[in-house]
Parts: sequence; structure tokens; C-alpha cells
Amino acid sequence: MEFCDECGGILVPEKEEGETSFKCRNCGKKYTKDGMELEITEKNEDVEKSMIGENDDESLPVTDAKCGECGNDKAHWWMEQTRAADEPKTRFFKCTNCGNTWREYD
Repeated sequence: MEFCDECGGILVPEKEEGETSFKCRNCGKKYTKDGMELEITEKNEDVEKSMIGENDDESLPVTDAKCGECGNDKAHWWMEQTRAADEPKTRFFKCTNCGNTWREYD
């Protein structure tokens, strides 16, 4: 298994013009395999960092959390693995009133 040298994400194979390349799931950086070395061919800066979309938050659970923007005390929450696999997941919150989003680390 190969990993991205920039963010540590898993590289998944992509088939292009009969040639196998690899793309990072996290940051979108592309690699080609030349022998045993991976070479960077492209980096996609527009990869969405969060798995939560604009209207997906309504299906998320709600918890007691104080919004720093509007003072509301309820927020939707979810967890994502944003750092290395041996690090704890990051908790994200989105205010049910104003939509402000913030995160907490352990």
C-alpha cells in the first residue's frame, strides 16, 4: 500500500490511457509509478476536505455545544479522520442556528 508524501492519505489506483496512476484520497495529489518510485504528476487543490455537504447536516445528530458566533447551544456533529491513522479522529460541529462550523481535537 502506498501513501501520499504530503498528507499521508492512501493512494488509490486510477487507470488512464492504459497506464496506471495513483491519486490521494485526501488531497487529490496524483502520482505515476515509474519502476518502484512514485512521481507527482498533478495536485488537485479543489478537493473537498469535509465529507459533509451543504444540505447533509440535517441528517446528523444534534448535541449541546456553544456556538462562538451566535451563542446558540445546539449543534450538529460528526467525526472524521483528518490526521494520521494513529491519531484520534477530529470532531466537527455545525451550529443549528447560524451554520458556523468548528472543530475539536483530543
